[in-house]
Amino acid sequence: MAVSLDGGSRMGTIAMTGGATGIGAAIRELLAEAGHRLIVVDIKAADINADLSTSAGREAALAGIQAEAGGGLDGFIACAGVSGSVPDKALIPSVNYFGAVNLLDGLRPLLALRRGSAVLISSNSAPMDTSQDYVELLLSGDEAAARELAERTEGHPLYSGSKQALARWMRRNTAAYAGQGIRLNAVAPGYTRTPMTESVANDPAYADAIKQFLASIPLQRAGEPEDIARAVRYLLSDDASFVCGSVLFVDGGHDAMLRPDTF
Repeated sequence: MAVSLDGGSRMGTIAMTGGATGIGAAIRELLAEAGHRLIVVDIKAADINADLSTSAGREAALAGIQAEAGGGLDGFIACAGVSGSVPDKALIPSVNYFGAVNLLDGLRPLLALRRGSAVLISSNSAPMDTSQDYVELLLSGDEAAARELAERTEGHPLYSGSKQALARWMRRNTAAYAGQGIRLNAVAPGYTRTPMTESVANDPAYADAIKQFLASIPLQRAGEPEDIARAVRYLLSDDASFVCGSVLFVDGGHDAMLRPDTF
């Protein structure tokens, strides 16, 4: 049974990564306001401080969540991520992809206990052309090779590739998880106004390009963290009890504009 997140009486226990700032903070606040118990993992200022770019950090995060969750989880949200502009490019595959799927795989038994659901934060950049060699390394689980390739690759295709692999992993595993009563879905945000994106927008080297990009959004505005948070809340809720294996674009119409014949 899914947890009721839209005014129902049953409160849930939900674990999430990346709840300190931006989209993650908005998700955390929205769910906490509804009375749900959140177990937040982040690199700092969280219930469980852990570095998800390392195997040791992921193991620490899993152990912490397992100790806190007790009788199971009603939901899990994989929101931790780094941008394509991060100086250490090897962090992109390790945090964005392996930090998400390894934790979800480790939490599968806890989610099964309560027939919970999980939401992965992908991106509307996921369908873009990227290095398929890199994506296949991610999907095959070869983190060392993916990190090595990342060190000699531009940041943007690394970011979009990590988000494409995340969505594809979700789709590939939907049926197996559903067999245990666990719904998997993903949200694909477009440009969203967060401290991370604002710092890029304020950089003179990128300011004009960002302005042009914002002007191209069909709804003619940037997304706000709350837009993404409300989509995550829906996918976790009873209202989405038959939504399984979907990628929900929350991007002001950008994906539809760019790929009108692909869905």
